[in-house]
Amino acid sequence: MGMTGYDAAAWSDFAVAVAGAAAALSGLLFVAVSINVQRILTFANLPGRAVQTLIMLVMPLLVSVLLLIPDQPKRALGSELILIGVCGGAPLLWLSRPAARSPQEMAGSWLLSRAFPAAAISLLLVVAGITFLAEAGGGLYWVAPVVFVGLLAGLVNAWVLLVEILR
Repeated sequence: MGMTGYDAAAWSDFAVAVAGAAAALSGLLFVAVSINVQRILTFANLPGRAVQTLIMLVMPLLVSVLLLIPDQPKRALGSELILIGVCGGAPLLWLSRPAARSPQEMAGSWLLSRAFPAAAISLLLVVAGITFLAEAGGGLYWVAPVVFVGLLAGLVNAWVLLVEILR
């Protein structure tokens, strides 16, 4: 069996699992925001954090959907991964800039839950697309940390918007 980092069909089970998890966590985020919308709107940075969290969860969902397209040309998938990394990464990085941090949010917390995940998701997705196209350097194996970081950071931020905001 050859390296599966360059065979999208070999990633279908992974993509199905990620799509389900990302969709469920996106739903959790919508519940969190709807329950606490008035409280969220009282903090200048929290609406942006909610949007950033949604992007962190939707990027793995989009990647999963793309991986599930049957017989998609390799060039298309690699280009789509790069495009999602750039187009999703730009708002993620903008929303995690230091000026978006509230005075209540500690620098370490901001770095771990917002700045690092935004940079990692964006960069690693671009790397996944480039190495997939080049058929060297890992290919789709770079999608795994994108998914891990996106889901974990999304879950942490959803928790903040659902529970921590009430403290």
